[in-house]
Amino acid sequence: MTADPIAEDPRVGDVHPDGLTGQFLEAADQGVFLIKRGPSGRALEPMRQTCPDTGSTDLGWEPAGGGARLVSWTVAGSGQAAAVLAIGELDEGPWWWARIVDADPAALAAGQRLRIVFRRAAEGAQAIPVYALDTHGG
Repeated sequence: MTADPIAEDPRVGDVHPDGLTGQFLEAADQGVFLIKRGPSGRALEPMRQTCPDTGSTDLGWEPAGGGARLVSWTVAGSGQAAAVLAIGELDEGPWWWARIVDADPAALAAGQRLRIVFRRAAEGAQAIPVYALDTHGG
């Protein structure tokens, strides 16, 4: 996944890594979206702690490609504070929910291509993954 520059966007809020999210957010700060993979080979969402196929906690991190398809979305809030929150199915299989930046909710359709980009609330803040519409059809 080739990372776009990490833009500032105060709408994304500020997050702080902890024991569960540290490695994931460290990679996000470098513009890399990580998923987990279990012993069964199935790709898993980043916060998964066990493999649903084997019950194993021996999960490894790996970079995802960054592409997804829009499954569902909702608009939270109104006016300038409105946020489009979406569930996307990553190309690797797991579903991930995140905000879609710079999208008109009226123009969204299930199946649309998304890509993961990264935003931070302000300079020096933790970068987080969000969705953007994939205008290249990737």
